[in-house]
Amino acid sequence: MTPLDTVHGFIARINAHNITGLAALMTPDHRFIDSLGAVMEGRETMRDGWRQYFNMVPDYHIDIKRSFVDGSEAALLGSAGGTFSRDGQLSAVDAWQTPAAWRAVVRDGRIAEWQVYADNEPLRQRMRSPA
Repeated sequence: MTPLDTVHGFIARINAHNITGLAALMTPDHRFIDSLGAVMEGRETMRDGWRQYFNMVPDYHIDIKRSFVDGSEAALLGSAGGTFSRDGQLSAVDAWQTPAAWRAVVRDGRIAEWQVYADNEPLRQRMRSPA
């Protein structure tokens, strides 16, 4: 598999909310860097992180429009979106979407680093608004 194949497989697992599959594509020392620059390290930490995120945004999805690869590093451009869940309930008023970009570092066929560049204000607004 090429680095781009690995990255697209990772995105497919995100869109399928396949936490086991995501973990299988992460290196044990996987690093996740969110849009504010906060770093989470370790496959098991991220397994729990994805579980929590999918509980908060059960229909989270990524739509990639462009991809670029330079060796083992990939850059992806597109959008992310979903619906903020209030106690397991989804309402159209809590749906959001934002332009986004991602940077991935692939090592030995797995994602060693996943970095998100996105304005999360649309999601934060849904979280702050009354039900």
